[in-house]
Amino acid sequence: MELLGHRILVERRGSDGDLERARQWIAELDGKVDAIGLGGIDRWLWLDGTRYEIRDGAYLAEAATATPVVDGSGIKSTWERRVILDLQAKGRIHPSQPVLMVSALDRFGMAETFYQEGYPVVAGDLIFAAHIDYPIRTREELVAIGRRLLPQFTQLPFSQLYPIGDEQRREPDPRYARYFAEAAIIAGDFHLIRRYWPADLSGKGIITNTTTAADIEAMTARGVAWVVTTTPRLDGRSFGTNILEAAVVAALGITAEDRQWPQRVSELPLRYEWLLLDVTRNAKGSR
Repeated sequence: MELLGHRILVERRGSDGDLERARQWIAELDGKVDAIGLGGIDRWLWLDGTRYEIRDGAYLAEAATATPVVDGSGIKSTWERRVILDLQAKGRIHPSQPVLMVSALDRFGMAETFYQEGYPVVAGDLIFAAHIDYPIRTREELVAIGRRLLPQFTQLPFSQLYPIGDEQRREPDPRYARYFAEAAIIAGDFHLIRRYWPADLSGKGIITNTTTAADIEAMTARGVAWVVTTTPRLDGRSFGTNILEAAVVAALGITAEDRQWPQRVSELPLRYEWLLLDVTRNAKGSR
């Protein structure tokens, strides 16, 4: 990919949820590449200006001592806010539309923007991560619950919080279908959306990333009207925010810990993808 005049080689390696294999690769790549992105796992969860470190994500990142290891949280907290505001400015979404955020703590920047702009939001963090059937409907409640639970949640094995490996290939569990039915917009991590989505999503919009051509086909078959991937699509796949953040780190030479990060990211020629889906199974794209 090309970014800021740099030609960046992006390579994706999958460990099928095997943390030890992933850690070994990170150690082997340390000092040999410009940046490493952690896919399928977070290291940091941002909440109202405070970040919480996930134990398993830290275990992986600490295998590198020379190369920056990023997880996409620096993009989620900056760029994804702009995506929501831009979609709204272009009239593609409107504050009257109910939103289901499958995990607002994973994307606090996006969730906070929805709340601040007046969207009716259901944050599904307790529902989908802990199987506690309790929708979080306000930013204030999300922050209060997050501050109370994140110190404990971040110490759990990541597989208890998010589908990894074979769990990503299981048949969907539609037990919480009513929350999807009540929403006009479904937003958040696609693996989590796919793990719990029902068979009928007619007329709904999805804001997500990390999708393949097969995923777009599955959305079309369920009647999804449109999908936005917050990262560009390359060779039919929208890469995770970790890949985009790693590319930005490689090009800029700074990380999200740098004070210049929010400003520098806001100046980047980044783009998202808007796909209008046709129920005849043909997808038409626009940006």
